[in-house]
Amino acid sequence: MPMNKAIVLASRPPAGGRASLDNFALRESEIGAPGLGQVLVRHEFLSLDPYMRARMDDMRSYAASQEIGKPMIGGTVGEVIASNNPRFAVGDKVVGMGGWQTFSLDDGALLRKLDVPGVPIQAWLGALGMPGVTAWFGVNRIIAPKAGETLVVSAATGAVGSVVGQLAKAAGARAVGIAGGAAKCAYAVEALGFDACVDHRSETFEVDLKAAVPKGIDGLFENVGGKCFAACLRHLNDFSRIALCGTIASYQGEELSALPDLRLVLVRRIKLQGFIVTDHLDLWPQALNELAGLYLAGKLHWRETIAEGLEAAPRAFLDMLVGGNFGKQLVRLA
Repeated sequence: MPMNKAIVLASRPPAGGRASLDNFALRESEIGAPGLGQVLVRHEFLSLDPYMRARMDDMRSYAASQEIGKPMIGGTVGEVIASNNPRFAVGDKVVGMGGWQTFSLDDGALLRKLDVPGVPIQAWLGALGMPGVTAWFGVNRIIAPKAGETLVVSAATGAVGSVVGQLAKAAGARAVGIAGGAAKCAYAVEALGFDACVDHRSETFEVDLKAAVPKGIDGLFENVGGKCFAACLRHLNDFSRIALCGTIASYQGEELSALPDLRLVLVRRIKLQGFIVTDHLDLWPQALNELAGLYLAGKLHWRETIAEGLEAAPRAFLDMLVGGNFGKQLVRLA
């Protein structure tokens, strides 16, 4: 059996503070043969996602905190190299939650076999995986944009935001992105088909946002919080809908996201709904089928930033939290 390498949580970040490389440690150990019902998976790609930062803290949330000394949680795709489970054969490509490690033993309960030809394996961690389903749910089940309406999404070129904009366009809505830097804004418009994209790092951000939404905002898909959220609130139309997916601006102890003045929510009859995509597992098959269909038809595009090797994961993760990635952040493990 091979030796396994894992990145574990060595310590928690300070309360209200920033995570650092010191919070992670590399561990090596032997990994045994699969027991009854288990499979041994060699990971090819690891997904890095903002929700992992919240799990590093010891606080009440929608999911348990990351255990100290255990491999960091994370989505993975890879190949079955040994199987004691009749549902999986050696050579099967699978997606699961293998964590920040090179191999994992899995009971197969949440492991899904990948059998759609023509799809890059790592796409099942991005636009055709959890981020894509997150975008699909927020757009279709909360915002439900109508033709001619304006939908704004923050972190517009990230794994979730890039899909949000494309789904909005497919519904006939006007898609406006918010991203960090001129290159990302240009990509949103030129490659993803957004109608406009505003640079939140610009000194004229609020003026530019107002110009980009001349008829106001009907749907807001919020990934960031902080000043982006506050600026968008001032342009919300009556009966607008907000899908609150993330507040990454506050994940590293910066720029807390305050609730809007409730009078605004009342007088404009705004729907504000926070959501966690794993609460809706019954809808994943439909979402994944639709997303894969769009990709195979050439109607869904994305970009990736790939770090090489497990040891690169902590730095890539910290950089992602401050917008250092472009598109979906992955780590190539094999």
